[in-house]
Amino acid sequence: MPLIIYPRRPRRMTLLARGRRLVQKMSPYLSLVLLLVPLALVEPLKLVALVVAGNGHWITGTAVLVGAYAVSLLLIERLFRVVKPKLMTLHWFTGVWAWFSASRDKSLTWVRKKLFRKANATSS
Repeated sequence: MPLIIYPRRPRRMTLLARGRRLVQKMSPYLSLVLLLVPLALVEPLKLVALVVAGNGHWITGTAVLVGAYAVSLLLIERLFRVVKPKLMTLHWFTGVWAWFSASRDKSLTWVRKKLFRKANATSS
């Protein structure tokens, strides 16, 4: 049976792809501002949610906290992945990111050693 090849029609870019391309074309400092605006809104909201929960409105506080973490994970994390290559062109950001990554890796190594040592001590 012969293979039938249909000509491909050019598809339109999705709204998310257009937005990603627009963000990728921005300058590094504009990308930084774009990342800092939602970050400046979400992080204080987490603290406000703790205060609300501490004042006895624990259902409302928990809902706000879960929503803030969802926005943080779903929006800000994805936005950071898109703008990170542009931000890495800034020398000061590259230095801060290298320091942060090294500190994170050193901390994780220390925690894994402690947990491994503790697990071996309890198994013997």
